[in-house]
Amino acid sequence: MATIYEVSKAAGVSLATVSRVMNGNSKVSERTRNKVLKAMDELGYRPNAIAQSLASNRTNSVGLLVSELHGSFFGDLMSTVEKELRADGKHVIITAGHSDEAREKEAIEFLKSRRCDALILHAEAVCDDYLRELNESGVSLVLVNRMVPGMEQQCFVLDNEAGGYLATKAAIDAGHRDIGYISGPQSKEDARQRLAGHVRALREAGLNTENALVYQGDYHESEGANGFKQLWQQHPGFSALICANDEMASGAMTAAREEGINVPEQLSVVGFDDVLFARYLHPRLTTVDNPVSAMGLMAARWVLHNVYKKKLSGVIKNVFLPELISRDSLGTHL
Repeated sequence: MATIYEVSKAAGVSLATVSRVMNGNSKVSERTRNKVLKAMDELGYRPNAIAQSLASNRTNSVGLLVSELHGSFFGDLMSTVEKELRADGKHVIITAGHSDEAREKEAIEFLKSRRCDALILHAEAVCDDYLRELNESGVSLVLVNRMVPGMEQQCFVLDNEAGGYLATKAAIDAGHRDIGYISGPQSKEDARQRLAGHVRALREAGLNTENALVYQGDYHESEGANGFKQLWQQHPGFSALICANDEMASGAMTAAREEGINVPEQLSVVGFDDVLFARYLHPRLTTVDNPVSAMGLMAARWVLHNVYKKKLSGVIKNVFLPELISRDSLGTHL
Protein backbone atom coordinates (compact mmCIF):
# COMPACT_ATOMS: atom_id res chain seq x y z
CA MET A 1 0.00 0.00 0.00
CA ALA A 2 1.37 3.41 -0.99
CA THR A 3 2.45 5.90 1.68
CA ILE A 4 2.25 9.66 1.94
CA TYR A 5 6.04 9.76 1.40
CA GLU A 6 5.67 8.03 -1.96
CA VAL A 7 2.92 10.47 -2.95
CA SER A 8 5.19 13.36 -2.01
CA LYS A 9 8.05 11.98 -4.11
CA ALA A 10 5.86 11.17 -7.13
CA ALA A 11 4.25 14.62 -7.12
CA GLY A 12 7.54 16.42 -6.47
CA VAL A 13 6.17 18.34 -3.49
CA SER A 14 6.76 18.40 0.25
CA LEU A 15 4.95 16.25 2.80
CA ALA A 16 3.34 19.41 4.16
CA THR A 17 1.88 20.20 0.73
CA VAL A 18 0.43 16.70 0.41
CA SER A 19 -1.09 17.12 3.88
CA ARG A 20 -2.61 20.47 2.90
CA VAL A 21 -4.20 18.91 -0.19
CA MET A 22 -5.63 16.06 1.88
CA ASN A 23 -7.12 18.53 4.37
CA GLY A 24 -8.62 20.79 1.70
CA ASN A 25 -6.38 23.76 2.49
CA SER A 26 -7.23 26.64 0.14
CA LYS A 27 -3.64 27.92 0.11
CA VAL A 28 -2.56 25.18 -2.32
CA SER A 29 -2.61 26.21 -5.99
CA GLU A 30 -4.90 24.33 -8.36
CA ARG A 31 -1.90 23.12 -10.40
CA THR A 32 -0.17 21.69 -7.32
CA ARG A 33 -3.41 20.18 -6.03
CA ASN A 34 -3.96 18.37 -9.32
CA LYS A 35 -0.38 17.02 -9.27
CA VAL A 36 -0.88 15.59 -5.80
CA LEU A 37 -4.30 14.14 -6.60
CA LYS A 38 -2.90 12.54 -9.77
CA ALA A 39 -0.03 10.97 -7.83
CA MET A 40 -2.46 9.67 -5.18
CA ASP A 41 -4.64 8.16 -7.88
CA GLU A 42 -1.78 6.52 -9.77
CA LEU A 43 -0.32 5.04 -6.58
CA GLY A 44 -3.70 3.98 -5.25
CA TYR A 45 -3.12 5.99 -2.06
CA ARG A 46 -6.04 6.28 0.33
CA PRO A 47 -5.69 8.78 3.21
CA ASN A 48 -6.29 7.43 6.70
CA ALA A 49 -9.42 9.24 7.90
CA ILE A 50 -8.54 8.92 11.57
CA ALA A 51 -5.04 10.28 11.04
CA GLN A 52 -6.47 13.12 8.96
CA SER A 53 -8.94 14.10 11.65
CA LEU A 54 -6.26 14.04 14.35
CA ALA A 55 -3.95 16.21 12.25
CA SER A 56 -6.57 18.74 11.19
CA ASN A 57 -8.87 18.57 14.25
CA ARG A 58 -11.67 18.00 11.71
CA THR A 59 -13.63 14.83 10.92
CA ASN A 60 -15.29 16.30 7.83
CA SER A 61 -18.58 15.02 9.21
CA VAL A 62 -21.70 16.97 10.20
CA GLY A 63 -24.41 15.67 12.51
CA LEU A 64 -28.04 16.07 11.48
CA LEU A 65 -30.88 15.62 13.98
CA VAL A 66 -34.42 15.30 12.62
CA SER A 67 -37.67 14.55 14.40
CA GLU A 68 -38.53 11.54 12.24
CA LEU A 69 -36.86 9.56 9.47
CA HIS A 70 -40.08 9.05 7.50
CA GLY A 71 -42.19 11.46 5.47
CA SER A 72 -41.59 13.89 2.64
CA PHE A 73 -40.85 16.87 4.89
CA PHE A 74 -37.86 15.33 6.65
CA GLY A 75 -36.82 13.48 3.50
CA ASP A 76 -36.47 16.82 1.70
CA LEU A 77 -34.46 18.25 4.60
CA MET A 78 -32.08 15.29 4.84
CA SER A 79 -31.58 15.08 1.08
CA THR A 80 -30.78 18.78 0.66
CA VAL A 81 -28.34 18.94 3.58
CA GLU A 82 -26.52 15.77 2.49
CA LYS A 83 -26.25 16.90 -1.14
CA GLU A 84 -24.86 20.34 -0.29
CA LEU A 85 -22.30 19.07 2.21
CA ARG A 86 -21.30 16.03 0.14
CA ALA A 87 -20.49 18.32 -2.79
CA ASP A 88 -17.80 19.82 -0.55
CA GLY A 89 -16.46 16.47 0.62
CA LYS A 90 -18.30 16.36 3.94
CA HIS A 91 -20.34 13.42 5.22
CA VAL A 92 -23.58 13.59 7.18
CA ILE A 93 -24.45 11.44 10.19
CA ILE A 94 -28.22 11.36 10.70
CA THR A 95 -30.18 10.49 13.82
CA ALA A 96 -33.77 11.05 15.03
CA GLY A 97 -35.11 12.60 18.24
CA HIS A 98 -38.80 11.66 17.82
CA SER A 99 -39.91 14.96 19.42
CA ASP A 100 -38.98 13.63 22.86
CA GLU A 101 -36.67 15.61 25.15
CA ALA A 102 -34.67 12.66 26.48
CA ARG A 103 -34.26 11.10 23.04
CA GLU A 104 -33.24 14.42 21.48
CA LYS A 105 -30.56 14.91 24.13
CA GLU A 106 -29.38 11.31 23.67
CA ALA A 107 -29.17 11.83 19.90
CA ILE A 108 -27.21 15.06 20.30
CA GLU A 109 -24.76 13.36 22.67
CA PHE A 110 -24.35 10.56 20.12
CA LEU A 111 -23.46 13.08 17.40
CA LYS A 112 -21.01 14.83 19.73
CA SER A 113 -19.37 11.48 20.55
CA ARG A 114 -18.76 10.98 16.82
CA ARG A 115 -16.73 14.22 16.86
CA CYS A 116 -18.94 15.91 14.28
CA ASP A 117 -17.53 19.26 13.22
CA ALA A 118 -20.98 20.85 13.44
CA LEU A 119 -24.58 19.96 14.25
CA ILE A 120 -27.70 20.80 12.24
CA LEU A 121 -30.68 20.33 14.54
CA HIS A 122 -34.40 20.04 13.91
CA ALA A 123 -35.03 19.91 17.65
CA GLU A 124 -38.55 20.29 19.03
CA ALA A 125 -38.54 19.03 22.61
CA VAL A 126 -35.36 20.36 24.25
CA CYS A 127 -35.68 23.83 25.76
CA ASP A 128 -34.08 27.05 24.54
CA ASP A 129 -31.75 27.17 27.56
CA TYR A 130 -30.35 23.74 26.71
CA LEU A 131 -29.64 24.83 23.14
CA ARG A 132 -28.03 28.07 24.28
CA GLU A 133 -25.82 26.17 26.73
CA LEU A 134 -24.86 23.70 24.00
CA ASN A 135 -23.95 26.58 21.73
CA GLU A 136 -21.93 28.34 24.44
CA SER A 137 -20.04 25.11 25.22
CA GLY A 138 -18.22 25.43 21.91
CA VAL A 139 -20.37 23.13 19.77
CA SER A 140 -20.95 24.64 16.32
CA LEU A 141 -24.67 24.29 15.68
CA VAL A 142 -27.55 25.63 13.65
CA LEU A 143 -31.29 25.15 14.07
CA VAL A 144 -33.86 24.43 11.38
CA ASN A 145 -37.52 25.39 11.89
CA ARG A 146 -36.84 26.94 15.29
CA MET A 147 -35.93 30.43 16.51
CA VAL A 148 -33.99 30.69 19.78
CA PRO A 149 -33.48 34.21 21.18
CA GLY A 150 -29.81 35.08 21.20
CA MET A 151 -29.02 32.63 18.39
CA GLU A 152 -30.93 34.34 15.58
CA GLN A 153 -28.10 34.12 13.03
CA GLN A 154 -27.91 30.35 13.57
CA CYS A 155 -31.65 29.76 13.11
CA PHE A 156 -33.42 29.08 9.81
CA VAL A 157 -37.17 29.42 10.11
CA LEU A 158 -40.45 29.97 8.32
CA ASP A 159 -42.89 32.60 9.57
CA ASN A 160 -45.45 29.96 10.58
CA GLU A 161 -47.97 32.45 11.96
CA ALA A 162 -48.10 34.18 8.59
CA GLY A 163 -48.51 30.78 6.93
CA GLY A 164 -51.46 29.83 9.11
CA TYR A 165 -52.99 33.21 8.36
CA LEU A 166 -52.50 32.76 4.59
CA ALA A 167 -54.18 29.34 4.55
CA THR A 168 -57.31 30.50 6.37
CA LYS A 169 -57.51 33.85 4.59
CA ALA A 170 -57.48 32.01 1.25
CA ALA A 171 -60.59 30.09 2.34
CA ILE A 172 -62.25 33.28 3.63
CA ASP A 173 -61.46 35.10 0.38
CA ALA A 174 -63.11 32.20 -1.48
CA GLY A 175 -66.33 32.92 0.43
CA HIS A 176 -66.05 30.38 3.26
CA ARG A 177 -67.28 31.40 6.69
CA ASP A 178 -67.84 28.03 8.35
CA ILE A 179 -64.27 26.76 8.69
CA GLY A 180 -62.78 23.84 10.61
CA TYR A 181 -59.14 23.52 11.61
CA ILE A 182 -56.92 20.51 12.36
CA SER A 183 -53.84 21.69 14.20
CA GLY A 184 -50.53 20.05 14.93
CA PRO A 185 -49.62 19.15 18.52
CA GLN A 186 -49.64 22.32 20.59
CA SER A 187 -46.45 21.25 22.33
CA LYS A 188 -44.69 22.29 19.10
CA GLU A 189 -43.96 25.94 18.40
CA ASP A 190 -44.70 25.74 14.67
CA ALA A 191 -48.12 24.21 15.38
CA ARG A 192 -48.95 26.93 17.91
CA GLN A 193 -47.94 29.65 15.47
CA ARG A 194 -49.96 28.19 12.59
CA LEU A 195 -53.03 28.01 14.81
CA ALA A 196 -52.43 31.62 15.91
CA GLY A 197 -52.39 32.68 12.26
CA HIS A 198 -55.66 30.83 11.65
CA VAL A 199 -57.29 32.62 14.59
CA ARG A 200 -55.97 35.98 13.39
CA ALA A 201 -57.55 35.46 9.96
CA LEU A 202 -60.90 34.51 11.52
CA ARG A 203 -60.83 37.51 13.83
CA GLU A 204 -59.87 39.88 11.02
CA ALA A 205 -62.89 38.66 9.03
CA GLY A 206 -65.21 39.14 12.01
CA LEU A 207 -65.76 35.39 12.45
CA ASN A 208 -66.27 33.61 15.76
CA THR A 209 -63.03 32.60 17.42
CA GLU A 210 -64.41 31.68 20.86
CA ASN A 211 -66.05 28.46 19.72
CA ALA A 212 -63.87 27.84 16.69
CA LEU A 213 -63.93 24.34 15.21
CA VAL A 214 -60.47 23.07 16.16
CA TYR A 215 -59.11 19.54 16.54
CA GLN A 216 -55.58 18.92 17.79
CA GLY A 217 -53.80 16.33 15.68
CA ASP A 218 -50.25 14.98 15.60
CA TYR A 219 -49.17 15.82 12.02
CA HIS A 220 -49.84 12.22 10.87
CA GLU A 221 -52.31 11.20 8.16
CA SER A 222 -54.45 9.12 10.54
CA GLU A 223 -55.10 12.15 12.75
CA GLY A 224 -56.27 14.10 9.70
CA ALA A 225 -58.93 11.44 9.19
CA ASN A 226 -59.84 11.35 12.88
CA GLY A 227 -59.93 15.12 13.06
CA PHE A 228 -62.27 15.42 10.10
CA LYS A 229 -64.65 12.78 11.51
CA GLN A 230 -64.82 14.44 14.93
CA LEU A 231 -65.30 17.95 13.56
CA TRP A 232 -67.94 16.78 11.08
CA GLN A 233 -69.82 14.98 13.84
CA GLN A 234 -69.56 18.09 16.01
CA HIS A 235 -70.65 20.50 13.30
CA PRO A 236 -71.75 18.79 10.07
CA GLY A 237 -71.81 20.91 6.97
CA PHE A 238 -68.88 23.26 7.48
CA SER A 239 -67.57 24.22 4.06
CA ALA A 240 -63.80 24.47 4.49
CA LEU A 241 -61.13 22.62 6.45
CA ILE A 242 -57.64 24.00 7.10
CA CYS A 243 -55.00 21.44 8.09
CA ALA A 244 -51.67 22.28 9.73
CA ASN A 245 -49.78 19.97 7.38
CA ASP A 246 -50.32 18.09 4.12
CA GLU A 247 -50.28 14.62 5.69
CA MET A 248 -53.30 15.46 7.84
CA ALA A 249 -54.96 17.16 4.86
CA SER A 250 -54.53 13.93 2.87
CA GLY A 251 -56.09 11.89 5.68
CA ALA A 252 -58.99 14.33 5.99
CA MET A 253 -59.69 14.22 2.25
CA THR A 254 -59.75 10.42 2.29
CA ALA A 255 -62.13 10.38 5.26
CA ALA A 256 -64.40 12.92 3.57
CA ARG A 257 -64.61 10.81 0.41
CA GLU A 258 -65.48 7.77 2.50
CA GLU A 259 -68.42 9.77 3.89
CA GLY A 260 -69.55 10.60 0.35
CA ILE A 261 -68.42 14.23 0.60
CA ASN A 262 -66.89 15.67 -2.55
CA VAL A 263 -63.78 17.87 -2.43
CA PRO A 264 -63.95 20.76 -3.22
CA GLU A 265 -67.64 20.84 -4.25
CA GLN A 266 -68.92 20.18 -0.72
CA LEU A 267 -65.76 20.66 1.34
CA SER A 268 -62.67 22.71 0.52
CA VAL A 269 -59.37 21.59 2.04
CA VAL A 270 -56.14 23.57 2.49
CA GLY A 271 -52.89 22.01 3.72
CA PHE A 272 -49.49 23.24 4.82
CA ASP A 273 -45.92 22.32 3.72
CA ASP A 274 -46.35 21.65 -0.04
CA VAL A 275 -44.69 18.26 0.16
CA LEU A 276 -44.19 16.37 -3.09
CA PHE A 277 -47.39 14.30 -2.96
CA ALA A 278 -49.59 17.41 -2.54
CA ARG A 279 -49.58 18.02 -6.29
CA TYR A 280 -50.55 14.39 -7.00
CA LEU A 281 -53.55 14.10 -4.68
CA HIS A 282 -57.01 14.17 -6.25
CA PRO A 283 -57.98 16.90 -6.26
CA ARG A 284 -54.55 18.51 -6.19
CA LEU A 285 -54.02 20.09 -2.79
CA THR A 286 -54.02 23.83 -2.22
CA THR A 287 -51.39 24.38 0.45
CA VAL A 288 -48.86 26.75 1.99
CA ASP A 289 -45.26 26.35 0.91
CA ASN A 290 -42.88 25.44 3.73
CA PRO A 291 -39.43 25.75 2.11
CA VAL A 292 -37.67 23.14 4.25
CA SER A 293 -35.21 22.39 1.44
CA ALA A 294 -34.22 26.06 1.27
CA MET A 295 -33.84 26.20 5.07
CA GLY A 296 -31.71 23.05 4.99
CA LEU A 297 -29.58 24.52 2.22
CA MET A 298 -28.99 27.70 4.22
CA ALA A 299 -28.09 25.65 7.32
CA ALA A 300 -25.57 23.61 5.32
CA ARG A 301 -24.10 26.75 3.76
CA TRP A 302 -23.77 28.36 7.22
CA VAL A 303 -21.74 25.33 8.31
CA LEU A 304 -19.54 25.46 5.22
CA HIS A 305 -18.89 29.17 5.71
CA ASN A 306 -18.52 29.39 9.48
CA VAL A 307 -17.01 26.01 10.34
CA TYR A 308 -15.07 25.05 7.22
CA LYS A 309 -14.27 28.67 6.24
CA LYS A 310 -15.46 28.22 2.68
CA LYS A 311 -16.09 31.41 0.73
CA LEU A 312 -19.67 31.49 -0.53
CA SER A 313 -21.47 33.65 -3.04
CA GLY A 314 -24.81 35.15 -2.07
CA VAL A 315 -26.28 35.86 1.34
CA ILE A 316 -27.38 33.39 3.99
CA LYS A 317 -31.09 33.89 4.60
CA ASN A 318 -32.51 33.11 8.04
CA VAL A 319 -36.24 33.90 7.88
CA PHE A 320 -38.50 32.68 5.07
CA LEU A 321 -41.93 34.02 4.18
CA PRO A 322 -44.73 31.57 3.31
CA GLU A 323 -46.49 31.43 -0.04
CA LEU A 324 -49.93 30.05 -0.87
CA ILE A 325 -49.82 27.37 -3.57
CA SER A 326 -53.24 27.46 -5.24
CA ARG A 327 -54.44 24.19 -6.75
CA ASP A 328 -57.80 22.42 -6.95
CA SER A 329 -58.89 21.48 -3.41
CA LEU A 330 -60.06 24.99 -2.53
CA GLY A 331 -63.33 25.91 -4.18
CA THR A 332 -65.50 29.03 -4.11
CA HIS A 333 -68.36 29.07 -1.62
CA LEU A 334 -71.32 31.17 -2.64
